[in-house]
Amino acid sequence: MITKLINKDLIKLDLQATSKEEVFKELVAVLYDQGRISDSEQFLQDILAREALGNTGFEEGVAIPHAKSAHVTTPAVVIGVSQSGIEYGAEDGLPSKLFFMIASPNGGDNHHIEVLAELSSKLIEEGFIDAFLNAPNSEEALTLLLAKETQQPVAATPANQGFIIGVTGCPAGVAHTYLAAEALEKGATAMGFDIKVETNGSIGVKNSPTAEEIERADAIIVACDKQVDMSRFAGKRVVKTNVKAPIRDAQGLINEALAAPTYQAEASSNAPNSIANKASQTRSDLYRYLMNGVSHMIPFVVTGGLLIALALAVGGEPSEAGMAIPDGSVWNQILEVGVVAFTLMIPILAGYIAYAIADRPALAPGLIGGWIANNGSFYGAEAGTGFIGAIIAGLLVGYFVKWITSINFHKFVQPLVPIMIAPITGSLFIAGLFIFVIGAPIASLMDGLTAMLTSMSTGNVVLLGIVLGGMAGFDMGGPFNKVAFLFSVGMIASGQTQFMGAMACAIPVAPLGMALATALGRKFELFEPSELEAGKAAGAMGLVGISEGAIPFAAQDPMSVIPANVLGSMVAAVMAFSFGITNSVAHGGPVVALLGAMNQPVLALICMAAGAAVTALTCVTLKKMRKAKMVAAMA
Repeated sequence: MITKLINKDLIKLDLQATSKEEVFKELVAVLYDQGRISDSEQFLQDILAREALGNTGFEEGVAIPHAKSAHVTTPAVVIGVSQSGIEYGAEDGLPSKLFFMIASPNGGDNHHIEVLAELSSKLIEEGFIDAFLNAPNSEEALTLLLAKETQQPVAATPANQGFIIGVTGCPAGVAHTYLAAEALEKGATAMGFDIKVETNGSIGVKNSPTAEEIERADAIIVACDKQVDMSRFAGKRVVKTNVKAPIRDAQGLINEALAAPTYQAEASSNAPNSIANKASQTRSDLYRYLMNGVSHMIPFVVTGGLLIALALAVGGEPSEAGMAIPDGSVWNQILEVGVVAFTLMIPILAGYIAYAIADRPALAPGLIGGWIANNGSFYGAEAGTGFIGAIIAGLLVGYFVKWITSINFHKFVQPLVPIMIAPITGSLFIAGLFIFVIGAPIASLMDGLTAMLTSMSTGNVVLLGIVLGGMAGFDMGGPFNKVAFLFSVGMIASGQTQFMGAMACAIPVAPLGMALATALGRKFELFEPSELEAGKAAGAMGLVGISEGAIPFAAQDPMSVIPANVLGSMVAAVMAFSFGITNSVAHGGPVVALLGAMNQPVLALICMAAGAAVTALTCVTLKKMRKAKMVAAMA
């Protein structure tokens, strides 16, 4: 495939760019000059749109920007080299020097996926990247790219050591899926094993092993950061790890798999350290379940948040009821589309957590449970439980449906279990639990919190700032946040606008703090690639007072993020009370200060910035401490 898409004229070894976008422009210009695209500006926008979904910078100075576009006339790969390197947002924090831009026609074949699979073998080839960066001219670089790898003489290895199965997959981006697969195939071949690797990429699951192949496999390697069906591997030697592990040491991973214990669907162990192992496995599984929900939720958060932010920033006007958009304005329609995405994000989080635990039978009840959890009207509360309730709903539904599907039903009933019995019973289970068991305490909690704030409203402003700010930063749209917000709005009517002033300063702290934290934590590798992209969107949401931009971070790592959000929001609220800041509209964030709804806009912005800085520094510190603890535990 790659030989049809590239020639020496599509290789530029002397990029002059000093920024990511300048790299794109230079490479797009080459494609246009070679007649591979019809509109350079529009194709550039398609590249930028794809980049907004997930950074395409990878380790060792390599970046693979790509797009399917209606403006591609002939599929092509253009390659650029920047000898000085540019800041691209790569996963290892190092500058990127080697760029493969893949142009694939919209509606055509998945050329970019096929090329990525082919490039994988070159990128993990010993010395290829350095040799390409040092190529004296385009002809030599093309020769290096197209050259077949020379087989190095190795010690004699028995031709047929056995059969290995691999599974690779990455929830964000596409390249690691195929790099890991290629690494496993090379490692197995070098050791004398036959291997079949299933790839869970952006074009779906490919090359799945049959039941017969699984039966004869000596070991299974699941190098996946997304949910896969593990039950099919019961009784086989299985090692589970992340998608980057085989890229680092495929042969070591194969040896580990060959020595691994047999996998049981319901794990149990008689080993002396079985309790510790089981606890560790439980934590690992829980993280994977949360990651599955968060990775599916992020596009809804980003889409909804940015559309709402755009509508409010451009079309919004301060009013007594908050930031309002005039009736009949096109920005109202854009706002409504954003609200739809925001309405769906909590059910999506719950649904895909449940899906990760019990597969497709749990998806529908998980979505339903998330919707009920986020809609307080089902159980008489003024606000839903937010993302915390969604996580609880997803986990409860997942394990309940997993139990239902494990029951040995009659063979005539069994086909109905995944499509009828499990979804219906799961939906009734979670609905009943929230409406009749969980809902009443939540409603009582909200009433109690409101009464507490009312009783404190005439007391010490520092203490009130700590409580109000802490509630604002705790759950970003959940009951604590909503109670604090509704209390502050109610106080506006009685002429006490200082409460809304403190709330307005606390509201944007969580998303702004996470945006700053992702920027600070990039070089420490503290955040997933999807989080780095979500951080940019969170920053935009924070500017217009949308606290939900921080939800993906809190859902993925609540032990680091929630304390950081709470502390930063407390700082902002206490400072606002101390400065006497007031706000006459039911909204928060820098946009409210800049539009004149706050009495001291400069001081208000200082309060927000201070809170965001405290949140960012606290989050980065906690994540570094947890990372160091994990490294020490693995040593």
